[in-house]
Amino acid sequence: MHHKPPTNTHCRLLATLAGAALLLCLGGGARATVVPDVRNTNHNLSVTGTASIKAATETQVCVFCHTPHAATTGIVAPLWNRNLSSATYTTYTSSSIEANAAELAAGPGGSSKLCLSCHDGTLAIGNVNVLNGQSSASINMSGAGPGGVIPEGSGAYTGFTRKLGIDLRNDHPISFTYDDTLATADGELRPITGNPAVATRLAGVSPKPQFPLENGQMQCPTCHDPHIRETDAGKGNLKFLRGNRFQQSAPLGGAYDTANDIICLSCHDKAGQAWAYSAHANPLVADETYLADAAAQREFPAGASVWQAACQNCHDTHTVPNSRRLLREGTDSAASPKIGGNPAIEETCYQCHSDAGASVLSPTNNKAPDIKTDFTTLSVTMPITNTAQGVTTEAHDIGTGAGTQRGKDFVESQAVLGQGNLGNRHAECTDCHNPHRVSKTRIFNDNAASPAAAGTHTHTDTAGYTHTNIASGVLRGTFGVEPVYPSNSFYSMPSSFTVKRGDPGANASTLVTESYVTREYQVCLKCHSNYAFDDNNLPGASSNLPMLDSMGGGTASGTNGMTRFTNVAREYQAPASHQGLTGSPGDSGAFSGTPPGQAYTVNFQTNNRRGWHPVMGATGRGSANRVISLANPAYTVISVTNDINGGSSGSPFLPPWNNAIGTQTMYCTDCHGSDTAAGTAIPTGGEDGNPWGPHGSSNNFLLKGQWVALDTAGTGIGTGTNHSDHLCFKCHKYDAYANPAVGGRFATYYSGFSGAGTYGGGGHFENFNMHLEHANRLGTIRCSWCHVAVPHGWKNKKLLVNLNDVGPEAICQTIDIQDGVNCTLGQPMSPGTQVRLGGYPSPSPGTDPYYWNKVGHGYNNPPYYVNAANKIINFKDSGRWTANDCGSVGAPGNALAGMCPPTAAWGVSNEGCSALP
Repeated sequence: MHHKPPTNTHCRLLATLAGAALLLCLGGGARATVVPDVRNTNHNLSVTGTASIKAATETQVCVFCHTPHAATTGIVAPLWNRNLSSATYTTYTSSSIEANAAELAAGPGGSSKLCLSCHDGTLAIGNVNVLNGQSSASINMSGAGPGGVIPEGSGAYTGFTRKLGIDLRNDHPISFTYDDTLATADGELRPITGNPAVATRLAGVSPKPQFPLENGQMQCPTCHDPHIRETDAGKGNLKFLRGNRFQQSAPLGGAYDTANDIICLSCHDKAGQAWAYSAHANPLVADETYLADAAAQREFPAGASVWQAACQNCHDTHTVPNSRRLLREGTDSAASPKIGGNPAIEETCYQCHSDAGASVLSPTNNKAPDIKTDFTTLSVTMPITNTAQGVTTEAHDIGTGAGTQRGKDFVESQAVLGQGNLGNRHAECTDCHNPHRVSKTRIFNDNAASPAAAGTHTHTDTAGYTHTNIASGVLRGTFGVEPVYPSNSFYSMPSSFTVKRGDPGANASTLVTESYVTREYQVCLKCHSNYAFDDNNLPGASSNLPMLDSMGGGTASGTNGMTRFTNVAREYQAPASHQGLTGSPGDSGAFSGTPPGQAYTVNFQTNNRRGWHPVMGATGRGSANRVISLANPAYTVISVTNDINGGSSGSPFLPPWNNAIGTQTMYCTDCHGSDTAAGTAIPTGGEDGNPWGPHGSSNNFLLKGQWVALDTAGTGIGTGTNHSDHLCFKCHKYDAYANPAVGGRFATYYSGFSGAGTYGGGGHFENFNMHLEHANRLGTIRCSWCHVAVPHGWKNKKLLVNLNDVGPEAICQTIDIQDGVNCTLGQPMSPGTQVRLGGYPSPSPGTDPYYWNKVGHGYNNPPYYVNAANKIINFKDSGRWTANDCGSVGAPGNALAGMCPPTAAWGVSNEGCSALP
């Protein structure tokens, strides 16, 4: 009578010790090229074996593990012929694993102990219980390590050895319960219910699960069958796996596909299609191939593609010691292969994301962005290394904090980010990117099944394109925060934050209110705000913000006078009521009333509102708000139709910023990133050239061009005239703002800094561009004279400095007191405080100890006032400025209004600006 083998199984006749026939079935689906043939595997330790370790004379194959008599007792094992190690193990753990901590800490158990009796290196390979009727026998072996134990391969402290040792922190966790409760807690594990591939193996029950649990626990034999081998050499070393070691066809993201999916997906579904269409799994993207040496070292088949290696590109279930979360080569060891070292996530990424000389991928078709070069060769970088962070173990730790499923979403607690302990501040690749979800799409919610030319946002100089701040594909599914503000004032920090996490799935919504990341700034602000550090909202030495040079690779303290980071979330707030260029919201933080210690009154709120670069929200300040006021038609030298949205000659903005002015938004990485050519924010080399992103730069503050606010007389280094390659002129046209050779106020470039009034001794002030007028008359102009030195966002429109209204963003200095400013030394200034500006020499340096602040400098009180000169009496809508709107409002200034120069009163005062550098 013939018995039909169980369906969906793979069965072969296998010779047993007794010579009888055994029907061995590999449950879960046919893999035609995998056969049970221990004789032709590395587990054939007899003299007939082909492995590097084998017996000198012993011909029996099975005796090294099994015996028909006198087997080891007390364990559930198939007639085991070896003793079990009595070693104490250090086991795998992490903050992102949801398995029972007590089970993990208890160490290996069950059938895993059988495997470790060889693979932990504590017992000699040739020591068996019984050999030819003799007990406690020792088989003479060749190729063994010292003491007859398993050899070290590439080295015991590398990831290319199977002498695992007793420190199993770098090995896949075992001996833990895998059930529906665990799957739910994790969020990216397949439930046992409804997953026939992974289940507890029960006697007499068929079909057997392909990946058998032992009493509900994950053990080594859940994934490995020590008797099988791959007959197709083109598929590489099977590693005795019960499932595919490599992805056989494009993943679909649904139920586990025994025939095609890599074994890891039998348990880890990785959010289904989020992984299947990610840049690391999609064959239409990850088609790069491994170099021959790298493939051989990893025992990958020759010519293996990234999508085929799948999980193994970044993970190794038995990886280099001290690597966390099973990251392949994830330590800072300088050896190759790595030998121990300290955890270093970036080293895993650098395997592929390096230049042609360091990448493991063939240069023939390598499109992986070279990130390592930015991090390792440029002078200013994110503190991504342990050395830069001043630690030996990375602070970065996903899965921390309160809540569930935080590991899958790469969420970190505020404490781990630095809140309460600035020593925890850090930057790692996975702070910004979730490698299981990144997609090669222009924006995160595009169809990842149809990849774009790049995974970064569109930034084109094509006419008509509207730039946005919608997160790109490389930020899909990562972790960020959205600040919540108690008021619209510049002085109000976020009172709370809404955590953004999770993959959007098929949800196409880009609303900022979604539960997942929809904006790039949400990723940046989780570190650059009071979400990740304490902020007492005090200036100067009283501040508790992170120090600028607290980590290696950063900008030196004192650059632009700055010594600390700023709270970027506070600066970038974009209140809806402050959009547009008309109206007076009155709650920006600008002062109205009687200044401290004075008798006169001022009003800096009328026609004023918060200003910001449109990172969090659009400005609402379009061409209609910026039309030039032609009060005197006699001075209409160019057509009013050539407004700020005009052609390349009329608009002061460079593409794409001359499109959709007022409704466009931007990225943080439009300014922050590696150096770019003059006049553009697009990385050098275009689409497949230098990467987008704030990885490294040759410029301070990780900027794409220089931003020099703190200038010294005679050096001419400040951003403005003669520096068309500096940061501001990546977006703002140099010829429209700072080139004195272009012409004065009648230049063909319009500017909102324009208006009508009297000029000098009664002449006309009608003009179209007072930026160029200043540059033309003074011979030079510096951005920081009139605009705040940290140009994220500000209490005044257009980011305008107003030295008539310095407030608690600045600290009272000795020079302020000696200049008659009403303030208390070392304390924040009161709103509406006027400070002095000197641009002409006082009688002599010898008689004026504050000569340095009056000659060759504007007013300096970092971070916001650096070489500042602007004093505003009345704020006006764009195109409606007059000469009398500028100047000092009264004491302690000179109370003179007017232009600078050449009015006689202004020109002889110490409030002038013509001597500024």
